[in-house]
Amino acid sequence: MGGQKNNKIAIVTPYLDAYSETFIQAQIDLLKPKLVLHTGRLPTMAGDVELMGKFKKRFNKLGKAFFKKEFFSLEKRIAEVLTENNIGIILAQYGPTGVAMLPICKKLTLPLVVHFHGLDASRFDILEKYAASYREMFNFVKAVIVVSNSMADRILQLGCPPEKIKLNHYGVNDLFFKSVPTYDSERFIAVGRFVEKKGPDLTIRAFSKVVDLYPHAKLIMIGNGPLLEMCKQLTRDLSMEKNIFFPGVVKHDLIGGFMEKSLAFVQHSIIAANGDSEGTPVAILEASAAALPVISTFHAGIPDVVIDGITGFLVKEKDIDAMSFAMLQLLADKPLASRMGKAGRERMESGFSMERYSTVLKNILEA
Repeated sequence: MGGQKNNKIAIVTPYLDAYSETFIQAQIDLLKPKLVLHTGRLPTMAGDVELMGKFKKRFNKLGKAFFKKEFFSLEKRIAEVLTENNIGIILAQYGPTGVAMLPICKKLTLPLVVHFHGLDASRFDILEKYAASYREMFNFVKAVIVVSNSMADRILQLGCPPEKIKLNHYGVNDLFFKSVPTYDSERFIAVGRFVEKKGPDLTIRAFSKVVDLYPHAKLIMIGNGPLLEMCKQLTRDLSMEKNIFFPGVVKHDLIGGFMEKSLAFVQHSIIAANGDSEGTPVAILEASAAALPVISTFHAGIPDVVIDGITGFLVKEKDIDAMSFAMLQLLADKPLASRMGKAGRERMESGFSMERYSTVLKNILEA
């Protein structure tokens, strides 16, 4: 597929339409790729079409059971689809997806760009499994996109040549700039999956100390995940059922409305026991764009976004006393919350707009 430059893009992602993966949908909207391959580390879908129909799947299952081999190759089918659509460049979401696509890209001599997001550069089991494969991939790829300075350091340590590492912080959906908070409530908001690295239980424990002094304070925790039931039980154990609310998954375009009625955004991100770490949490970017002060931690890409003492407060991981004190400061000083929120919005407008993100991403792919 050499010769004349071909800019037709295929985005390859293991997930599609996951509510917590809004950045991938944003890339699809921005780049308008010729093809989106998805579902699975090695994708099994091309748009709405299954790459391997039921007939081929059934024969492969029989082949593996009786002959220890598959009759139909998914890799070969993906290569055929890429060729049929005259694809000129692959943008793979997450490191393991890039590894899975590497043999196909080598065979077709297709340029490969890999976008890391967080767990793929931090979780211990993933790094152990893919250490050698990552190094091989880094030697072949045209570029590796990272979303924070701390992630750039990790990718460098994993063996990626520095000139291939391209920093591009996520951009913020424009709808959050339309939010008009009044800073007159005693309500805090958290948005994200209920997983260890986002520390939802630590946020609850910090908030419980706030309720001791502000018994009418509220915490809205939007999202779903494996720790949701544990967090609900913790809320009951702390007798805070009238203070903490769990609305579940909320449509992305409605979250701004929740933010408008809140005083600040809270998220106690930590390094999980398995090493899982944030990239740059999109919800924190969105909260700043919505002109809310952010209370979070010195973790991963968060200090790239939140300026401690200016656009919010950052505390050490697992320091729930410091987090509760930050909440109390804003409750006691609403003008401070307003100043921080507006400073955060200005920062998002100047350095984290979707227009900037789109321009940098397109420049990387066109290079």
